[in-house]
Amino acid sequence: MKQLMIILLCCCSGYMTTAQVKLPRLIRDSMVLQRDEKVKLWGWAAPSEKVKVHFRDTDYKTTAGADGRWAVYLPPTRAGGPYSMTISGSNKIVLQDILFGDVWFCSGQSNMVHEMNIHDVTYRQDILAANDPDIRQFLVPPINEMAGPQADLPGGYWQPAVGEQVRPFSAVAYFFAKSIHDTYHIPVGIINASIGGTPIEAWMSEDGFKEFPAQTALIRQNKDTAGFRRQHFPVKTVFPADAGLTQLPRWYDTAYIPKGWRQINIPGYWEDQGAKDLNGVVWYRREITLPPAMEGKPASVFLGRIVDADELYINGKLAGRTFYQYPQRRYQVPAGLLKTGRNLFVVRVTNTAGKGGFVPDKPYCIFSGTDTIDLKGYWQYKAGAVYPPVAPHYTPLSQNQPTALYNAMVAPFTGYAIKGICWYQGEANTDRADQYKQLLPALIRDWRQQWSQDSLPFLYVQLPGFMDYNYLPTESNWARLREAQLQSLSVPRTAMAVAIDLGEWNDIHPDNKKSVGERLALAARGVAYGEPITYSGPLFHTATINRNKIVVSFTQTGSGLTTMDGDALSAFEIAGADKKFVWAQASINGNQVTVWNETVSAPLYVRYAWSDNPLQPNLCNQEKLPASPFRTDP
Repeated sequence: MKQLMIILLCCCSGYMTTAQVKLPRLIRDSMVLQRDEKVKLWGWAAPSEKVKVHFRDTDYKTTAGADGRWAVYLPPTRAGGPYSMTISGSNKIVLQDILFGDVWFCSGQSNMVHEMNIHDVTYRQDILAANDPDIRQFLVPPINEMAGPQADLPGGYWQPAVGEQVRPFSAVAYFFAKSIHDTYHIPVGIINASIGGTPIEAWMSEDGFKEFPAQTALIRQNKDTAGFRRQHFPVKTVFPADAGLTQLPRWYDTAYIPKGWRQINIPGYWEDQGAKDLNGVVWYRREITLPPAMEGKPASVFLGRIVDADELYINGKLAGRTFYQYPQRRYQVPAGLLKTGRNLFVVRVTNTAGKGGFVPDKPYCIFSGTDTIDLKGYWQYKAGAVYPPVAPHYTPLSQNQPTALYNAMVAPFTGYAIKGICWYQGEANTDRADQYKQLLPALIRDWRQQWSQDSLPFLYVQLPGFMDYNYLPTESNWARLREAQLQSLSVPRTAMAVAIDLGEWNDIHPDNKKSVGERLALAARGVAYGEPITYSGPLFHTATINRNKIVVSFTQTGSGLTTMDGDALSAFEIAGADKKFVWAQASINGNQVTVWNETVSAPLYVRYAWSDNPLQPNLCNQEKLPASPFRTDP
């Protein structure tokens, strides 16, 4: 008889053999199960094998079907624990430290991925103070599958938010969970299923695309995954060798004598400093004078962000490397590498498209103890390899294909009882904002159907400001995506955390994750927990033309409208029939805003914070929750 194969609710089967039952990591010790709801436990065993689950002095018995599948249901259990559970068939498994609380499925792209560890400077004290064993995260492995929904995961584990163990937690999800835990004093489980750079289509099931025939056809085609790879992954372009690595001594070596190097400033992009249309490998070098207090000591080097990939060498030794542009460069220098006086710093930067170099307005320094040395200023540079122009081509990633991430990272959990969903995604869809207006509601309907909960709370983050500030009214794909997110609030039991004020012009991954998580938690308190609170900033409701002015009304005004900074309202635009928008004056009158410009005598349309990165959008309610960007022109 086969050994019993078991899977716990909201989890998938593990990798098991007939010699020994092995459970998936999700259902091992320290899991969090949903309180106050029937909990499904399911798994596999030999056909017709009897299965018994012993929990809280009660036995729950069932018999596996002809296909080996079995399931039992535990009655609703109040928040608490820890509990143990025994599952018996032809063998026995004992699970310990089980908590009942609220489980939230947290998903999306990189801003949901970003770990506490990545933001450990900003949240250093939060990490040091983390002591929340009742807050636990299950980190879903980043995998994809186009063939169909999966019932299992190759790995993953529950981890408590205690000390250093909080570092791999999604920062947004952790601060969300901490706020919920501190408010209701219950255990909180986070299922973190997110991958950077992924479009919304990858997270939807095939059933969710019933109204999207193009995607449905693509899904059928992609089920031949081998054919997909043959079609979309041609032989890679071969680039010239890097002279900095082929010449001896190599350019990072302390014995190398530089010749023909030019001056350049850090931070900054080389295309802005005389190196026109240069794609390839560029080396930077500078001798940095360090004080005796740093000699032999471990240190940290901050190199802001670099486009795209980099390697840092100090005194001829590799001190750190990053393979793509988005992570913040924070490298740890081991003891014994630094010396008093001159130290050779060399950075090898690789860039294949667009501007390459060091992102401005970021920290560039080395520090140890109380000593900090600035690394900004003039360095020397030389191109190690110049890449020839390559015709642009798009090689689709399998993880970005419709259903690919749903099948692998969502489907295994749809039997798992959850309290609700937190969603932070959209950056990958900003070039298709109009389509997103249909896709986001479709995702919400799809996931609710998959979890068999028609009113499952769905909370999401509206994209923050990003890229250059616009000092003139302009069009914006990011603004259009935010509009699509705003309009998705028409779906019942949803809430949106506005983050327009939390962005950074030069970083698609802004550092302020705590405010995002806390605003999501506030939304949860209103939508999922039913508190009669103001949980959103002002949302556009109506616009009425009154002679040469437009009067805008809002919902979610809370205790009244105000400005975030105490200054006059800004970021409003107005236009007539020609739709030539100009900056407008605006004033608060009760729960309305009056907008005008003396040069527009017959206004028809108004916009607010309508750009990639609006300059000083300061409308909020008295609760200091920012207003969502909006427009009234079609």
